[in-house]
This record gives sequence, C-alpha cells and structure tokens, in this order.
Amino acid sequence: MTTADRTGSGILRTALRRNAGAMAWGTVLMGMYQAGETAFPIALGLIVEHTMRERSLGALALSIAALAVIITTVSLSWRFGMRILQKANTTEAHRWRVRVAACGLQPVARDVDLKSGEVLTIATEDADQTADIIEVVPLLVSSLVAVLVTAVALGTANVWLGVLVIVGTVAILSILSVLSRRIGAGTREQQARVARAGAKVADLITGLRPLHGFGGTHAAFLSYRRVSSEARSQAIIVAKVNGAYAGAAQTLNAVLATAVTLTAGWLAFDGRITIGQLVMAVGLAQFIMEPLKLFSEMPKYVMIARASAERMALVLAAPAVMTPGAQSPSAGGDLEVDSVRYGSLRELKFHVSAGEFVAIAAYRPRAAADLASILAVNVPPGAYEGVVRVSGREMEDLSVEAVRERMLVNPYDGEIFAGTLRTNIDPAGTGRLLPEAVEASMLIDVVALHPEGLDYGVRDRGANLSGGQRQRLSLARALAADADILVLHDPTTAVDAVTEQLIARNLAQLRRGRTTVVITSSPALLDAADRVLVLDDGVITAEDTHRNLLTTDENYRLAVAR
Repeated sequence: MTTADRTGSGILRTALRRNAGAMAWGTVLMGMYQAGETAFPIALGLIVEHTMRERSLGALALSIAALAVIITTVSLSWRFGMRILQKANTTEAHRWRVRVAACGLQPVARDVDLKSGEVLTIATEDADQTADIIEVVPLLVSSLVAVLVTAVALGTANVWLGVLVIVGTVAILSILSVLSRRIGAGTREQQARVARAGAKVADLITGLRPLHGFGGTHAAFLSYRRVSSEARSQAIIVAKVNGAYAGAAQTLNAVLATAVTLTAGWLAFDGRITIGQLVMAVGLAQFIMEPLKLFSEMPKYVMIARASAERMALVLAAPAVMTPGAQSPSAGGDLEVDSVRYGSLRELKFHVSAGEFVAIAAYRPRAAADLASILAVNVPPGAYEGVVRVSGREMEDLSVEAVRERMLVNPYDGEIFAGTLRTNIDPAGTGRLLPEAVEASMLIDVVALHPEGLDYGVRDRGANLSGGQRQRLSLARALAADADILVLHDPTTAVDAVTEQLIARNLAQLRRGRTTVVITSSPALLDAADRVLVLDDGVITAEDTHRNLLTTDENYRLAVAR
C-alpha cells in the first residue's frame, strides 16, 4: 500500500488515476450524449427557422435525417459510455473491497478501534460508494458540456440569454455547495452508526447460544435496538438534508429554466430574436433542467465518496499491532515458554521436546486462554514479559506466517464456515491426512449419518450441527493440517465421555512423533499424554504422568477427576 492510500483524498486520487483511460472514454461518450441531447432543441429551432423560410420538402427531409443522426448518437453514446463507466466502477469497488478484507485477514492485526462488523460495512458499502467517483467525474464533465453548449447556442441568438445561463449555473452551484458539505458530514456519522449496528449484530449472532442459556436475549435485543435507533435517527437527519438539497436543486433549476423561457419570449416579442430562435430557447430551457440537475447533484456524490474513502483509510492506514520478524523457525519442533508474564500468567516456564505429547492441566480457564492467545500470536511479543521459542528461535524474531506454518493453535471455539464438511476440514483442497483426521476426531459417525458423506452441507457457524459435532469438525481440521507443532485448547468439552476416550487414543496415535500440546482438564486426554504439566496460579506447580499425579496430588485429583 502506498503512502497516498492512507488518506481519504489519497484513496480517491488512486481510484481516479488507475481508471483514467476508462474515465476518458466514458467522458467522451457521455459528452457526446449530452451534446446530442442539447443539439436536439437547437436542431428543432433551425428546422422551424429554415422550413418556414424555404418551405421545401427537401429541407424537411434533410432535417428529419439530421434528427435521426442526433437520436442515434444520443442512444449509442449513452449505452456504451455507461457500460464503460459502470464496468470501471464495479472493478474499482472490487479492488477496494479486497484491499480492506486483506487488512482484516492479515496475520498481524491492525491497531484500529473498529469491530469486525464495522470493517465489514467499510469493505462493502464504503468501498462501493468510494468507487462511485469513477462515474461522478465523467458525468460532471458531460453535464458541464451540456451547460456550455446551451449557453453558447443561446448566446448566438442573444448574448443576454447565454450570460443568464452561465450566471444562473454558477449561482446554483454556489448555493448547493453549502448543502453538500452538510451532507458529507452527516453521511460520515450515518455510516459510522450503521457500521456500529452491524458490529452489534455480528456480536449477538456469535453469542446467541450463551445468551439463550442465561436468559440474556431480551437485554441483548434492547441493546441492539438502541444502537439501531441511533443509526435510524442519523439516517433521518441525512434524508432531510438530502431532501432539502434535492428540493433546492429542483427549485433553482426550474427558476433558471423559467427565467430563460420568459427572457426568450420577451426578446421574441420585442423582435430581437426570430421564431426559430424562440423555439430553440424554449426547448433548451426545458432540456437544461436535466443536465443542471445532474450537475448540481455531483457535489453531493463527491462528498459521499470522500466520506467513504476516509472511513476506508481508517482501516488501510492503521498501524500493525506488532512488527513481526523476518526469520523462519529452524528444523525441529520443540516449544519453550520461558518466564512469561501476561494476564493471569506469572513466570510461566516449560519446555516441550520435539515429538512429545504434553497435556497442560490449567486450573483456571483464564490462564488457559492467556497461554493459547500468546502461542497463537494473538498477543504481540512486546505485550508480555518473557520469551517464547519455536524450534529454538524466539517468536519475536519470526514472521507470523512462518510461526503459523510450523505451529497451529486450534481454539476451543474454532469457527465453522458455511460450505461442506469437506471444505471445513480441508479448505485448501490438498486432501492431506483427510481420512485419518476424520477417523481420529471421531467425525466418521457424522459423515455416515448423511448420504452426501463429506459433501454434506454445513450452514453458517455450523447451525445444523450439534455442539459436539462442531467441536469434532474443528478438531478434524486441525489434525488434517498436520502441523509440526499442534496446540489444542479444550478440544473435547462438548463430547461425551466414551467418544472422548476414543479421540484421546486416536490423537496419540495419529500425532506420534509430532509435537502436540493439549490444554485441557479431560482425564482421557491427560491420560493419553506422555506427561502432564499442572498450571496453577500462573505457574507450573507439578509435572508427571496423569496416573502418578492422581495418586500423589490431591488438588490435581479433585480438579480433573470426573
């Protein structure tokens, strides 16, 4: 991303620059369209003038042919001009949507005070409205062409008619520019409030099941209703300003058209212009309302595009939460946490050798979550004390992509995506370890339930799967990745005891010779591990096999025995 793309005006300049060719052709064609539209009443005036003077059928036929050429020019130029501009518009909107989405999907998060729902709104509505500048500029130029052609045509009949059009247009734009600034400010606020409402919806959907569980649905609904009402109130304010703008534009345009018509009528009555020129002036006065309306609306769309571009700049220009290193983990597969302090963790130290299966029994869920966040690089190394080493190298010296290629941390609430069982397990379509992962995670019974097998359709967030099925699907995806180091955080909390025993045995077999860390309180998984580390009060307080700890550590037995 260039420095110019870090501001709203810079984003607009970038959009205009890389679509200069399409806009040039669109401007030419739309200018031809507006010139043709303007030529129609001029031609009518000339036809009246010459037909009344010559009274010739040949002149009449020539006039009809000239009108046919004008109509054809108007039709074709509009068709192809809008095709070029709309293609460029949609392509540019796609580019910005991808750019904003890429920022949200980068391994290193950006330090921006926006929720995921707000980023989604920016990546859709704001990207589209920013790209509208591609159409706005050519239409603005073509409308200006129509106004100038009208002014010149009327000026040839009488100079005061041309001056009236120029002065009236300048006055109209001056008045409307004040309203357009209010629209820009109101639109920015409206977009922000709509984005907040979208973020609230996303949060509620994510937490819908817990909300049902403790009866918080009504309170959550009231919270969303308040945010949505704020967005609605701001939308009404913007609609009022837009209505005032449109009404003022229509009124001022009508006043100018009326002034041109009355002035032309007075000049014709005074004998200073001919009947044909009067017909031309009246026709142009009626025609000019449309390009004037378009011309006067352009400042509003420019302000909206600028407001949307400034919102995109909030995401695109936001600094990264951390500056990752450029190195990659060396060969091996060991994991070391050395004197880490963060959240509920204090002086946490442990080492997992390459190929070892270690379980961590965390007595406090907060400590388990903090450890998983650090290992997943969701917490930048600079935010905690101590060092984490992957294959002998400190994490702060490694690129995030390289860390995640070697070490996969699967959260307890792994997201399930709309698609199929197969695409959720193997998004890349490589097929590596797919059958083994399905069997090890005990997802095979879910596959057998449906005639489609692995191609069974999964709804968004796994809405058509049970909690245990979603958890096993997430585990299958983690196992299929076959990472050198696999960290699982509570992978079986929603699974029954029998299935949990089978998963623990299968996990140990499938991951034999590969480094595996399971943060869990499951007796089955603890028993399957080579050794168990007890995480209590932020430090490792005990270390042994599960069975030895059951006989020697009363606190451990009380914490994990079921």
